[in-house]
Amino acid sequence: MKYTDSINAASNAYIPVDADFKLKNNAGEIALDTNFAAQGFWKDVLIRYLRKFSAMVGLVLIILITLMAAIGPGMNRYTYSGQELSQKNLAPRIKGLEKFGIFDGSENMTTTTGSKKVNYYEEKGLDDVYYWFGSDNFGRDIWTRTWSGARVSLIIAVAAAVIDMLIGMSYGLISGYFGGKVDMIMQRFLEIANGIPRLVIVTLLLLVLQPGMLTIIFALMLTEWVGMSRIARAEMLKLKEQEFVLASRTLGAGSFFIIFKEVLPNIIGPIITQVMFSIPTAIFTEAFLSFVGLGIPVPQCSLGSLISEGFNSFTTHPYQIVPPIIVMALLMLSFNLVADGLREALDPKMKEM
Repeated sequence: MKYTDSINAASNAYIPVDADFKLKNNAGEIALDTNFAAQGFWKDVLIRYLRKFSAMVGLVLIILITLMAAIGPGMNRYTYSGQELSQKNLAPRIKGLEKFGIFDGSENMTTTTGSKKVNYYEEKGLDDVYYWFGSDNFGRDIWTRTWSGARVSLIIAVAAAVIDMLIGMSYGLISGYFGGKVDMIMQRFLEIANGIPRLVIVTLLLLVLQPGMLTIIFALMLTEWVGMSRIARAEMLKLKEQEFVLASRTLGAGSFFIIFKEVLPNIIGPIITQVMFSIPTAIFTEAFLSFVGLGIPVPQCSLGSLISEGFNSFTTHPYQIVPPIIVMALLMLSFNLVADGLREALDPKMKEM
């Protein structure tokens, strides 16, 4: 091809115009990436937690039971310690529902000749008396005592779990950070403390000290921090050689500043999850101690003491043991559901599962 032909071919080539170009409409993709980048950690945790149905059910149940524990004892004229021997062992009776044949104060009594249906409200002429959960063998209102007992059990469990978190978390973080002889000595002490059965420690402590709410909290505090310390130590061993810790140490930060300002915020997820799992354990331990007679002294009550009292009359009046059992079972189940939801929400590795 000649040089002049090449020039003519180039001059006749098509020249693009503005109409030939079309902008890519990727505003949605850009907005999606921008929102994802701007979304904070705790907001992401909240979104993942709200998407888990079982965790939300557990949270709602905890809120409802806590609310009833706060206002439930004041919803009628009875007190948790008030006795009315003339109104003992009355079955549940609720105004309005008695017209439909349910919660009308009647119960089936088993005798040597068979079973019969009795209504002590009608026999004693108690037309204006209503016990929503019934009354016990001392004439005390089970509704008021159930929610008062739930309040006591919640206070003991939450207080013990928070104190155990502070002790166990600090112990484990310090042991894992310093390592060496410090870690060896602290871990040997931990093994000795964990080798003694917890029930023995709690029982001996309650036999020496005066029974009460503070004594139970102190007893649980001495035994429930071991698991928290192990989790905190494991997380510290995993993070103490990370770049941000080495950078802080290079800049002259002190050991306790690194432990509680640099490492602790990065392990708050496992810590919170362990606290939520330890609350139902504390509720069960307190209920067991109260059931065997080592818990809250009378006339105060907890869910465990109410179950113990209802167990004594289970064969004759089974309705007395049902409310505290249901409340305690719902509490333990709800805290486990919330803890399971928090574990999935706070762990980024489980985000894609």
